Amino acid sequence: MAEDIIVKDSNGSQLHDGDSVTLIKDLKVKGTSETLKRGTLVKGIRLTHNPGEIECNTKQVKGLVLKTEFLKKA
Repeated sequence: MAEDIIVKDSNGSQLHDGDSVTLIKDLKVKGTSETLKRGTLVKGIRLTHNPGEIECNTKQVKGLVLKTEFLKKA
């Protein structure tokens, strides 16, 4: 399943389920008027079957999928 997929952040650090990450860029959230600001800490990420994406929840948006190119390990 997701155990054999290696997921890396923008700096090349390996990510695991439950890690915390920080956004490195302001991101507009499709379908909402929310913008997640650079430096936002996202806790408790979940890996997906796609090595370029993670699932997470923020205070503003639940069930969010983020691309790993916009994240760094906290």
